[in-house]
Amino acid sequence: QVQLKESGGGSVQAGGSLRLSCVASTNTDRNCMGWFRQAPGKEREGVAVLDNDGDDYYSGSVKGRFTISKDNAKNTLYLQMNNLKPEDTAMYYCAADRAGICPVITVRYEYDYWGQGTQVTVSS
Repeated sequence: QVQLKESGGGSVQAGGSLRLSCVASTNTDRNCMGWFRQAPGKEREGVAVLDNDGDDYYSGSVKGRFTISKDNAKNTLYLQMNNLKPEDTAMYYCAADRAGICPVITVRYEYDYWGQGTQVTVSS
């Protein structure tokens, strides 16, 4: 069982930056991990995922602005978010899967483990 805890959310103005962190309760070197978000009234969507071999993938709406990374020594996954836009406002969730290679980011897939989320609000 892997427990995930997100932090780093907050309120920023458009154009600002935030860095989200997700601390895992155990080693996740072998796991696919990712960031997902859900805005009110919308379906959950994949934001960025990271294979256990280091390959990363992004949704089209955040590519070039967000960067996913991982510090295995700290069991921590990060999401650096730059040039934030009001449409980035959502609850952001960290997830991990037993598989090492992540599913295609646009495919709805139920990862094995989820955090409780951290809110990101971007004002114009």
